[in-house]
Amino acid sequence: MITDHYNRNIDYIRISITDRCNLRCRYCMPEDVPFVAHDKILRYEEITRIVRILAQRGIAKVKITGGEPLVRHGCSDLIREIKAIPGIEMVTLTTNGILLQSMLPQLLEAGVDAVNVSLDTFQRARYEYLTGKDACEIVLAGIQDAYESGIPLKLNCVPIQEENTDELPDFFNWAKEKNIAVRFIEMMPIGYGKTYVSVPSEEILQRFFEAYPDAYRLEKSLGNGPAVYYSAPGFAGEIGVIGAIHEKFCSTCNRIRLTSEGFLKLCLYSGEGLDLRNMLRGGCSDEEIAAAIADAIERKPKEHHFAEGGLVLPGIGPEDADTRKMSQIGG
Repeated sequence: MITDHYNRNIDYIRISITDRCNLRCRYCMPEDVPFVAHDKILRYEEITRIVRILAQRGIAKVKITGGEPLVRHGCSDLIREIKAIPGIEMVTLTTNGILLQSMLPQLLEAGVDAVNVSLDTFQRARYEYLTGKDACEIVLAGIQDAYESGIPLKLNCVPIQEENTDELPDFFNWAKEKNIAVRFIEMMPIGYGKTYVSVPSEEILQRFFEAYPDAYRLEKSLGNGPAVYYSAPGFAGEIGVIGAIHEKFCSTCNRIRLTSEGFLKLCLYSGEGLDLRNMLRGGCSDEEIAAAIADAIERKPKEHHFAEGGLVLPGIGPEDADTRKMSQIGG
């Protein structure tokens, strides 16, 4: 078991396998974001070595992210290899869905346990405006195929003031009609996300309860993350809210992140972490890497301070915040 200074059990890692993406979402990765050179991205054998080291010490759940993970050749092979590591109980994937329909058979064969698809609108023109690509129909077709396959499926929506909040009833209806978890994630003030107005999870719930007065909170957990889920009579699925800013869940945080360049991030806000790429390529043994990871996790910050807008606070201030864009960190 890996625990930090605050006795939180760290059993979940989110691994970005690429900083590249086939979309150019306005709040994440516009055209001017430079890509990392290929030789600086972790090789698959380096990623599996890290997971093997972590699995021996209590990490049991892995999320594969990007950028867009499916643009990297061999993603399904990596999932298969990670699934085979003793101690790993679950490997899931977050994708924008562009390549989901074409790659779904490979992913299912590799044994992926669940898929999260990011989708902020059902409208074709709005999708193209927000993402830079006319691909809404392709994404919806991929979601439908995944749904029909029976794999656990979640839809991730980032509500943006004056951009897509008029579609909230449509997202609610998806959860009503389909056995799917539709999740609303507060905009993170990271990189280009700082220029948009976040919609508090409280506002989402207010709209949901206004539409469905008999709605209720579910006590069970539906995954590895911090979402709180709700349903209503007659619903096949659920809606979830992730109030990362206004209702932060740091006291129960169970995760660490590995960027595509091999930097082990301890907290989404903080720049604190560990350069594992240098250790891997510098000849360090598994034992040395494991010891360095344990030491780093011991320094995992107590909480993030996104809501304070960069104010200097005891023990943390603007100089501690990570300056990477979200696409460089990983979802």
